[in-house]
Amino acid sequence: MPVRPFRPSDEAEVRRLHLEVGWRPRSAEGWRWLRSNPAHRHDAEPCGWVVTDDDDRAVAFLGNLLLRYRLNERDLVGATGFNLIVPPSQRGRSRDLLDVFVKQQNVFATWIFNANPLSAPLYGRFDMLPWPETHAVKLSWVVDPLVCMEERLLRTVAKAAPKLAPRLGERLMNPRLAATPHLKLPPGVAVLSDLADRSRYGDFWTALVDEGRLVADRSPAMLRWRLADPDLTRPPLLLGFNRGRRITGVAMAVLGKGAAIDPPFLEILDLVALNDEKDAIPVLVKTLIANARSLGAAKVRLPLVAPRLIEQLGPLAASARQEGGWGHCHIKFAADAPDPALWSPTAYDADYAVCLREPPVTVAANQKSGRAAA
Repeated sequence: MPVRPFRPSDEAEVRRLHLEVGWRPRSAEGWRWLRSNPAHRHDAEPCGWVVTDDDDRAVAFLGNLLLRYRLNERDLVGATGFNLIVPPSQRGRSRDLLDVFVKQQNVFATWIFNANPLSAPLYGRFDMLPWPETHAVKLSWVVDPLVCMEERLLRTVAKAAPKLAPRLGERLMNPRLAATPHLKLPPGVAVLSDLADRSRYGDFWTALVDEGRLVADRSPAMLRWRLADPDLTRPPLLLGFNRGRRITGVAMAVLGKGAAIDPPFLEILDLVALNDEKDAIPVLVKTLIANARSLGAAKVRLPLVAPRLIEQLGPLAASARQEGGWGHCHIKFAADAPDPALWSPTAYDADYAVCLREPPVTVAANQKSGRAAA
């Protein structure tokens, strides 16, 4: 059974693989969007790889998301894997998929920043080392303790009676998830809507590059592409922290729901500020926490936390719950890669934006209409 690049004719089989494990499948439009990734330098760069059977049908899958980076005047590309799916019938084939992933050419590094506890030990076999030093840290802030308590009860039931779990259905939903959000924003924080090349956000991106850090492409054009994902039922919330007319910090968050029995959460996909800005990070996170429950979330999650970001969070980091405990971040740097100390990754550098499971809007809308009728 060979491994080959994923192609459009594999979409139906890859969709089936996603549904079998309860992950969000991509639509045909979503795959076209991924293939239009501005980080692709030529058409032959794959969006992933598949293991095929004797009839050339996809029976296992690993996605491949290329990301552009800037380091002063230097342009770089890195790659993150996403949605590694290897059914029991293909046990052991994850090694073949990861082998081609880490051996792809002309990238400064390959990484998995979203490994689950079961898969985490696998990556060391491919010279992928835990990184950064906070690779086992995930933070969360609970805003609806009762819903989170109900989640723990449901998990206890599912663990004790695994066959009953699928019958529980989509739980812990609420009508706020389908409502039009009404945000309460503190002074200096505003929703970012102008992503034109020549905009205040464009000036923020220029200032970020000028600091000399290794940063993922957050240019207006790249952000416009990210927000155009056709499989999103609700666009991410993009907030800017302002010093007068100047944007000095940005946060991006989206509603997620890991599994049918998980509570909805507000996932922080990006959190970045200029070096001389000390207030933006804690203010932006406090703003998300203050609005999370009205958006329908039971908690706010920060799934990837580099050491620099922990420092910027200050006391907020100490007040958060620790949800990690295993090494979910693994990376293999190329021999000519820049100094890793120049890079402070966030979830923007990982696969969350392309594989996060959203709360089913139809379920939330039905709850909303049912409550109105009552």
